[in-house]
Amino acid sequence: MAVSANRLELLQIADAVAREKVIDRQIVVAAMEDAIAKAARSRYGAETDVHAEIHPRTGELRLSRHLLVVDQVENDATEIALEDARRRNPAAQVGDAISEPLPPFDFGRIAAQSAKQVIVQKVRDAERDRQYEEYKDRIGEIINGLVKRVEYGNVIVDLSGRGEGIVRRDELIPRETFRPGDRIRAYLFDVRREARGPQIFLSRTHPQFMAKLFASEVPEIYDGIVEVKAVARDPGSRAKIAVTSRDSSIDPVGACVGMRGSRVQAVVGELQGEKIDIIPWSYDRATFIVNALQPAEVVKVVLDEDAERIEVVVPDDQLSLAIGRRGQNVRLASQLTGWDIDILTEAEESERRQKEFVERTELFMAALDVDEVVGQLLASEGFRSVEEIAAADPSEIAAIQGFDEDTGAEIQRRGQEYLDRIESEQDARRRELGVQDELREIDGVTTPMLVAFGENDVKSIEDLAGCATDDLVGYTEGRGQDAVRHEGFLDAFGMSRTEAEAMIMQARVKAGWVEAAPAEEPVDEEAAADAEMQPS
Repeated sequence: MAVSANRLELLQIADAVAREKVIDRQIVVAAMEDAIAKAARSRYGAETDVHAEIHPRTGELRLSRHLLVVDQVENDATEIALEDARRRNPAAQVGDAISEPLPPFDFGRIAAQSAKQVIVQKVRDAERDRQYEEYKDRIGEIINGLVKRVEYGNVIVDLSGRGEGIVRRDELIPRETFRPGDRIRAYLFDVRREARGPQIFLSRTHPQFMAKLFASEVPEIYDGIVEVKAVARDPGSRAKIAVTSRDSSIDPVGACVGMRGSRVQAVVGELQGEKIDIIPWSYDRATFIVNALQPAEVVKVVLDEDAERIEVVVPDDQLSLAIGRRGQNVRLASQLTGWDIDILTEAEESERRQKEFVERTELFMAALDVDEVVGQLLASEGFRSVEEIAAADPSEIAAIQGFDEDTGAEIQRRGQEYLDRIESEQDARRRELGVQDELREIDGVTTPMLVAFGENDVKSIEDLAGCATDDLVGYTEGRGQDAVRHEGFLDAFGMSRTEAEAMIMQARVKAGWVEAAPAEEPVDEEAAADAEMQPS
């Protein structure tokens, strides 16, 4: 084809492609210019720096080659001597580029095919960039589309001609089926830029899909009056959603249920009949967990904030309801609250408390050399260890029924003697294991901990510095009923992860592996307060 054949034809093609692919017309024109320049190089030489320019209004095409101004020419195709350049442009300097017009020419078949490939590739790249930029900012939205095809259980969705999304088989609600042409709603949770184009990932099982459906059905959520705080789903079976209201006059649960259940039923219908428990959210963790276990009744809640575990006591006849079929209710409650939940019946909790009472009584009898009655009195007063008895205020022990000041003082003396004896035995065991004295210098380290270190081959500052936090306090894999606990060798001491991290960091500083963080200068609070009160 002749380049000069029809000036307006190039612009008409550019306009048509830009409209079809929903991309900027200038991108198409630039792709044409690059394609024509590439074809021209096949005529004028591959090394020639050919440039093509299409006038945006008239469609006139201009071809030119650029030559670099140099002192000494080494390549005639790309360079021009300074003297020759100044004949064309007296102001030319070394390093400038001189533009030289080229005559129009006819494309050969191969050159035309090559130009077409360049245009197609450039337009495809621009289309992919447009899709990525458009959809990456829509992550977290519900997307509507038409099913284009189904491949190996994965649903390919046509997004109104502006791209394709995919709902993978594991992101579909169990037992639901789609056919080409069906309408589909899904949650956009990820967009990735890949070599074959942007991959738009959709989901119908994502917890936020249900939250967004409620936002579309409940005006109070859309307006921000009612807030969805947490969602847990067993897709296609059951779900729990925790909501709260910023306006005390609006019931968040009632707002989500709607008149005669109209709002929640609309969401249930979209989710293939998934049963939904709407839970009132609470700042109080115990209250929130009790709500999350609905419809089961809860008698007592015991929180362990360090381990983020909770024990819930329910009536004997409520155990199966609290756990749910295949553990579904307690698993969803655990996901909703972010806590591991252990369910006990009243009988199990009573049995455990009785067992702990007997164990503490026997401990006090053996350690303090007292009879069973005295041991039971101490255990019933809430003392859990000999350390607590030794550290208690003397008047606290003397106030126990049947005790006096002399009895309390004697019990504390025996407790201290017992602790001193244990300390001596533990220290001997520590030396026997070869644990170095310098480990005592780490804040928070006790003699029993030193024994635990030695039994796990941590015998020096360097050994402790090389430990990970999980080595000391363990870690949990999974959540809820599927959780697996891997114990650390300091688990028995009730140490938090923060304390374990601080202990390891101290060892690394002492070992010279890292520098100590600069100490913060103490703040003179009175001076600071005076300064604030001074007029500016």
